[in-house]
Amino acid sequence: MEKIEKLKEIIEKSNNIVVFTGAGVSTDSGLKDFRSKDGLYKQGQLAEYMLSDVCFYDETEEFYKYYKENFNCLNIKPNDTHKFIKKLEDIGKLKAVITQNIDGLHTKAGSKKVYEIHGTIYKNHCLKCHKEYGPAKVFNEKNIPICDCGGLIKPDVVLYGESLPEKEYQESIKAITKSDLLLVLGTSLTVFPANSMIDYFNGKYLVIINNDKTPYDSRAYLVINDNLAKISKTLMEKIK
Repeated sequence: MEKIEKLKEIIEKSNNIVVFTGAGVSTDSGLKDFRSKDGLYKQGQLAEYMLSDVCFYDETEEFYKYYKENFNCLNIKPNDTHKFIKKLEDIGKLKAVITQNIDGLHTKAGSKKVYEIHGTIYKNHCLKCHKEYGPAKVFNEKNIPICDCGGLIKPDVVLYGESLPEKEYQESIKAITKSDLLLVLGTSLTVFPANSMIDYFNGKYLVIINNDKTPYDSRAYLVINDNLAKISKTLMEKIK
C-alpha cells in the first residue's frame, strides 16, 4: 500500500503522463501473455515462429490456425487496468497510450489517443488489391481468409521479422519525450525495438508495474511487482 500511495502522489504531481503497455495489461481480461510462467512461450509451442512473417508466407494455413486459436479477442472486455488508464485521460493527465497489444482493448475502454505499435486484429487487408477487412472476415473463416479478388488477406499486426509502423513509432517517441511520467504496465521490456522506446524518456518519473522483474527496473523511480488490475482498482478509488 505504501508504494500505491507513492504512485498516487506521483500521478497527482504529473501533468503529462504517457502509459506504455504490454500483454500483462490484458491477462485479467482472460488473455494469455507471452513470457510469464503461464504465457504462450511456456506451452511448448514455438510462438515466435508461429507469429513470424516466414510462417505467414510459407505455412499460411498453420499460421492462421495458431492465430485464430490465440488471438480471437472480439468478445473480450476491458478490465480495471484499461479503465484506470481511461480515467487518467478523463482527468486530463494522460496524453497518450502506447501499446504492444493487438487486442484493441484500450480503444474498447474508450481511450482516444492510442498508438498500437504492433498493429491490431481489427484491421486486415488484401495483399493483392489492398481492400480492407474487419476482424470477422478473418476469425469467422474456416480456412485461410481470401479476398473477393482472390488475394490473400493479412492481419495488420507486426509479425516477427517485420518493422514497426513508422508513423506510430515516431509519434510514440514524440509522446514519450514530452512526458513527465512514463507509466510502464504489464510488459517484460525484452522485445526490441519496442523496449528501446524507454530510452527516449527524459522526464522525472519512470514507473514500472509488472508481475516479474524487467531489465529496466534499476532505472525506474518506482517499481511495483503485483497484480495490475488490483492496483488499478485501488488507484481509481483514490484518484479524483
